[in-house]
Amino acid sequence: MIIEDYISSGIIESYVLGLADAQEIAELEQFRSIYPEIQAAIDSFEASLETVALSNAIAPAADTKDKLFLALELQDEFINKTNTIEPDATDVKEEAKVVSMPLKPIPAKSAKMFQYVAAASIILFVLSAALNVYFFSKYKSATKQIVALLNQKNALYTDNQTIQAKYLELNSSLQLMSDTNIIKVAMKGIPGKEGDLATVFWDNKTKDVYLLPNKLPKAPEGKQYQLWALVNGKPIDAGVLEDCNGVCKLKNTQKADVFAITLEKKGGSPTPDLSQLYVLGKVSS
Repeated sequence: MIIEDYISSGIIESYVLGLADAQEIAELEQFRSIYPEIQAAIDSFEASLETVALSNAIAPAADTKDKLFLALELQDEFINKTNTIEPDATDVKEEAKVVSMPLKPIPAKSAKMFQYVAAASIILFVLSAALNVYFFSKYKSATKQIVALLNQKNALYTDNQTIQAKYLELNSSLQLMSDTNIIKVAMKGIPGKEGDLATVFWDNKTKDVYLLPNKLPKAPEGKQYQLWALVNGKPIDAGVLEDCNGVCKLKNTQKADVFAITLEKKGGSPTPDLSQLYVLGKVSS
């Protein structure tokens, strides 16, 4: 587990604000005893809440205390006047005794209540902001997951398109090989290149030429394989081998006694470099 990622996930804020579920609380209680960084993060967030609350506390007006005591004095005066009213002797046989209940003045530190109320409002504001941060973090996490799923879907779609293209090429190659008009010419490696192999599929009806590079070394930078059709010993350009999967279509060739492949400069050459001859094969009559 990466401690920094765990701390930045929002679990610390949820825990301190009382929003974490039982599983998250149990997990964090275990981790805080193992990793000092987690305990430090908890202490830091709690301290930041207290600092914000106290720094934004609003003190009551200077005359608030005097107004409170004036109100209490007026209340005592009213009660005392009420106690001095004499009852009518004809209506009552015995004078009622009124006991004045002295009111204790509010302690001086009670005036700080207003500060605490103001501080409480600030704390609520901070909690609201923390909740916003928490839920925004969850929103960002969910957004990232959605983007990841969309990327995965696009990748799967691309892979599926590639597989379909390869399937179509393979199906086309199989149909080509099973065509009765196709002449198959296996071109084997010359001495020193016995491991090389390529196959020409020559349509005897349309004269189209297809090449399957079964086993040819990768062409060096700036080089390209070129197919030649030899008629009465004279080489005729049959096309260069481009990047393709499976069977590659080259130039239409009317006649050929032998097919051969040489390595030429990129783009092809008007005449073959026989020192770079790789494979050749005779056309069966």
